[in-house]
Amino acid sequence: MKDIMNMNVKKIAFGAAVVFFTGFASAQTLQDGINSIDSDKFAQAKTNFTEMIAKEPTAENYFYLGNTFLRQGEPDYAKATESFNKGLAADGKSYLNKIGLAAVKLGKGDKNAVAEIQKVVTDSREKDAEVLFRAAEALTLFEKNNSPDLAIQFLTKAIEKAEKKGVPAHYYYTLGDAYRLKRMPGEAMSAYDKALSVAKNKASVYTRMATLWMAAQVWQKAKESVDKAIAVDPTYAPAYKALAGYDIRYQQNAKATQDLINYTKYADEDPYTQLEIAKLYFTNEDYANSKMVLDKIFDKIDDPIKFKLRAYNAYADKNYADAKQNMDTFVSQVEKTRVLPADQGLQGLIAAGLAKDEKDAAKKSALMAEAHQKVGIAKAAKDETMKWDLELANIAGGGGASQAEADKGPTNPTIEALKKQVAANSQDSDALFKLATAYQDVKNWNGAILTWQKMSALLPDWAPAYYSQGYSYQQAGNNDAAKLAYEKFISTVKPADQEANKQTLAYAYFAVAYMSKDSDVAKAKDYVAKSLQLDPTYQDAVKLNAEINK
Repeated sequence: MKDIMNMNVKKIAFGAAVVFFTGFASAQTLQDGINSIDSDKFAQAKTNFTEMIAKEPTAENYFYLGNTFLRQGEPDYAKATESFNKGLAADGKSYLNKIGLAAVKLGKGDKNAVAEIQKVVTDSREKDAEVLFRAAEALTLFEKNNSPDLAIQFLTKAIEKAEKKGVPAHYYYTLGDAYRLKRMPGEAMSAYDKALSVAKNKASVYTRMATLWMAAQVWQKAKESVDKAIAVDPTYAPAYKALAGYDIRYQQNAKATQDLINYTKYADEDPYTQLEIAKLYFTNEDYANSKMVLDKIFDKIDDPIKFKLRAYNAYADKNYADAKQNMDTFVSQVEKTRVLPADQGLQGLIAAGLAKDEKDAAKKSALMAEAHQKVGIAKAAKDETMKWDLELANIAGGGGASQAEADKGPTNPTIEALKKQVAANSQDSDALFKLATAYQDVKNWNGAILTWQKMSALLPDWAPAYYSQGYSYQQAGNNDAAKLAYEKFISTVKPADQEANKQTLAYAYFAVAYMSKDSDVAKAKDYVAKSLQLDPTYQDAVKLNAEINK
């Protein structure tokens, strides 16, 4: 399903800034807990802070435990709130726990929380670098709800206060995170460079650099950075999560699975970390492992998000009724602010799947109306969790191309040799081109589609790959998907290349016109006219033009 799913780089950008805290009796134990969070060992961190509370139930210790629940892959707001409240019970003036409670509100989408965090900082008179840092961290924690400008302001002050004793690395790389949220990659990388010069565990900083390069789609630099992270510390779990993101981007399923096995080995068994692993397996099209991990932790997780992931797995299996039941459970249990445009898009795709086998005409029509309306919400939000139109096309056409189907299809020694070559180097565009063409030669259309898609992922501006996808989809009998690919080809051909691509453009316009003639006559007329404009002698287009303009 990776041809239809894009890895959300923000999801693989790991969190967990290391914290700096002075004048505290259990500083070494505190640092152990902080290091565990930074390494995605959340169960270990929770145990660590719980033991610290048992020895010394201070407001600070309760804050650090509560903050662990905010830092994990899916925040557990209830447990975080419980811990912050206990911290305030221990010390009613605790600025850290007040920031923690405001952070919970912010995570849930309450924009007033930004002003609350600002007030806590004002009340503290900005004397404590740790309070300034934690306020800034809270303002960078959540992808959808944040305030990077204010975070930068607080971090700048925290860095000034810390300069005498030496600025901790995490001050700098949290500053990098804030610039990243502002889409200022140059400033973010500068902050990461400063962090690198003082960080004890440089793997942490290299991994952030890698995910920043991924966000900027500079894939070679991303790979170099993640390789440095693993070279510096081969046991640093988040580096393998970032590497999985890289390999998923290049549709290297086997490599990504190995990355996730390594991530699992070096992270810990915290159920919410395992939930992240199940999500990543899903994105890697490894549905069996995704389901296995999810089943193992399903009853250990309170968060309704588990139903959403189960719905995705059911959808991948084309079990639309089960997918609908799980999505309905998710939506009914989760706070409304956590229902994303992508969730509504998935509901739309499920409705389209149910419509395909619905015999009652009225129900079928209602389901398709729901499908287009809800997919429309995801598209309007510019959500890229899935390629929405292609998904709808694949449902209508009986399903998309899969590696399993490609492997069952025709092959020969040339194909097998080229498959090994591509597996060894996923960025070998020459080998990809030859493999896609070899698949076409033996009429293995699933193999051809998947390989041309890999070529498009590698070279998104190279128009011929989209034309070849269209042709392969058409030969496979999936006209809706073919139409989308041909249109992508048409829109990707640069004006300077129009003359050189005249014949293929004429065919692409004709193909879209032909496949649209029964569903969208106006479009068919427009496209066949454009086809004839490019090649007035193209007989198929001449005939189609006469037929639809009677």
